[in-house]
Amino acid sequence: MSAMVYLVGAGPGDPNLITVKGKQAIERADVIVYDRLASPQLLQNARPDAERIYVGKLPDRHTLTQDEINELLVEKAKAGNVVTRLKGGDPFIFGRGGEEAERLVDAGIPFEVVPGITSAIAVPAYAGIPVTHRNFNSSFAIVTGHERPEKTESSINWEKLATATETIIFLMGVSNLSFIVKQLTKYGRDATTPIALIRWGTRIEQETLVGTLSDIVAKVNDARFGSPAIIIVGEVVKLREKLSWFERKPLFGKRILVTRARSQSSELTQMIDHLGGEAIEFPVIRLVEPKHGDVFNEALHHIGEYNWVIFTSVNGVKFFFDRIRKQKIDIRQMANARIAAIGPKTAAALEEKGLLVEALPDEYKAEALVEHLRPLVKETEKILLPRADIAREVLAVELRAMGCTVTEVDAYDTKIDATNAQEIVNMFMQQQIDVLTFTSSSTVRNFIHSIRLATTDIETLLQKTQIACIGPITAKTAKSLGLKVDVVAEEYTIDGLVKAVQTL
Repeated sequence: MSAMVYLVGAGPGDPNLITVKGKQAIERADVIVYDRLASPQLLQNARPDAERIYVGKLPDRHTLTQDEINELLVEKAKAGNVVTRLKGGDPFIFGRGGEEAERLVDAGIPFEVVPGITSAIAVPAYAGIPVTHRNFNSSFAIVTGHERPEKTESSINWEKLATATETIIFLMGVSNLSFIVKQLTKYGRDATTPIALIRWGTRIEQETLVGTLSDIVAKVNDARFGSPAIIIVGEVVKLREKLSWFERKPLFGKRILVTRARSQSSELTQMIDHLGGEAIEFPVIRLVEPKHGDVFNEALHHIGEYNWVIFTSVNGVKFFFDRIRKQKIDIRQMANARIAAIGPKTAAALEEKGLLVEALPDEYKAEALVEHLRPLVKETEKILLPRADIAREVLAVELRAMGCTVTEVDAYDTKIDATNAQEIVNMFMQQQIDVLTFTSSSTVRNFIHSIRLATTDIETLLQKTQIACIGPITAKTAKSLGLKVDVVAEEYTIDGLVKAVQTL
């Protein structure tokens, strides 16, 4: 693809509010230039080889000036790259995207603007404040809050603005709140007018402070309420108490680390996000084809000889059928085999393939499956057990003790994936992870191994973080490695794990 610059609005903070086109621009980028108000999680959509350049600005410090950012975009594009400029909110609403676009035109560089959901509308919505409501207003204004009281001439016509619209939204105005309030009341706004400040809107750190023009400055000072925040003035603020929804979600305020393999993590991540938490993915496990694939192939070519095929995970099902397809084996050859599974998710994966599960224990672990199978299997029956290379031996041992012939095969191998270990350690050090989740013993072991690549003092690192495990076997592994487990799911499923996290 030839050189191109995408000026992308990343939305107000919640990474799920990125537009489809914005996500596509991240995925195709050779270079991503991003600021602090764009969620870092959006970078997970980038190609592994994409260059990432942080140009974030703080109220008291600029990593790069705006002119330097403009020249950076030109330089990277002229080198033949697809450049995605990721900006918080919308690039053309006080995002200086217009200045960047002008510079690109002057340099003869093609560009596209990908609008984003502006914080001016989204943040009040997440705080339960609609910017318009027919009982309160028919217009609203969006104003920069960066006007300085010491300027000799303001670009804002305060005399007209104060009463021109029923609702006024100020962006980036916390440090100038006192001046804003004085100007509004000076030019006719009633001192009893409701006003709200919403900090880090749409994120788990969201805070909302409500008052009136007469008392909001004192409230902000008392609460030490800082930026980044938006300010909304008007009668619509009264609706917050009734319409607040985001801050009432059960996992609101919790940042939760997901250690499942990336290929498995979406279900858990989506459930956490749906309940108002923020899921951070640290896929300490990578699932790959088995090292001893020839053994697996040999077993599958004799699939018609087995009386039972037992699956212990959804992954086992996936790799089993992938291998069946690659080996061009007719699944009808296993027509005489009975099927057993651990857990309803595994059973559901098999039923999607048209296989009826005949043995499913009430408790989702190997010991329970053994007891469930005891009256069903017959001595000398042949059993195929496709599973992970690091699976526990209890199932095979107990079945052999019953007189069965058990063929164990590695359906897939588990490898350690510690690619973003230092980033995760930094988050722990800054006490940004509230809950650490484990879905298997291998995730526990690989997490410990990965973290030790960056630090040896794991106990101190995790002292402010609670730990949730999917079941007793996983919890036992965690405890044996020196971790303090705070909650264990009563039902050993992802649903059960999420329910357990909600009790913390």
